[in-house]
Parts: sequence; structure tokens; C-alpha cells
Amino acid sequence: MGLLYADLKKGYYSPAQLGSVQQAAPIELLPDSNYEVAAFPVPAVDLAPGDGLQDVQIYCNTCHSPRYITMQPPLPAAMWESEVNKMNKTFGAGIPEENARKIFLYLQAHYTAENRKR
Repeated sequence: MGLLYADLKKGYYSPAQLGSVQQAAPIELLPDSNYEVAAFPVPAVDLAPGDGLQDVQIYCNTCHSPRYITMQPPLPAAMWESEVNKMNKTFGAGIPEENARKIFLYLQAHYTAENRKR
């Protein structure tokens, strides 16, 4: 066993092992077996408070995580308006014009290079 481990640690795989996938033996489940699946952990994202935050949470979270906002490099103000329009017109987000305006004004106020909080 030690020799096999040493070979694997060196990156040597015998030709018989190439392309094979080793799996553990399946657990036998009975008709009355109980199991549960936990929720996938999603880390919370703290968006900056301000006018338009509620619109961002309502409309943007419908299609993607708010992390998409915070992980962007600081974008110029005009680019945020372009992004909101793209989500609405190209991807069919269906954001009413009044709410879309609140969203891009919020993004421009909090997530541009001039005002991005680190």
C-alpha cells in the first residue's frame, strides 16, 4: 500500500488505472430509509444602503445573486445604465422603466470608481 501511495504522490499512474474512476461502494437504502439534503450555503452579500436598494433586491435577485454587483470592478456611471438596459432588453428581465431608473441610479451612486467603498 505504501508503494502505491508513493507512486500516486509522484504522479505516476499505471496504465490500468488511467481513465478509471474509483468510487466507494454505494450505501444500501431501504424503502423506509430517511435522509435529508441541506440547503446550499449562500454567503450573504452586503449591498450599500440607499435609495434603489429595494428595487435591486426585488428585480436583480430574480435572475442572479447580488454578488454579481459587488464582484464587478468599479464601472463608470454610464456603464451601469448600459448594464441595467442590457438585463432588461437583451435578457428580458422585465423591469419597469421607473424601477430600472432607480436601479441604475443606485448602482451609479454606490458602485463606481469614484464612490466604491472597499
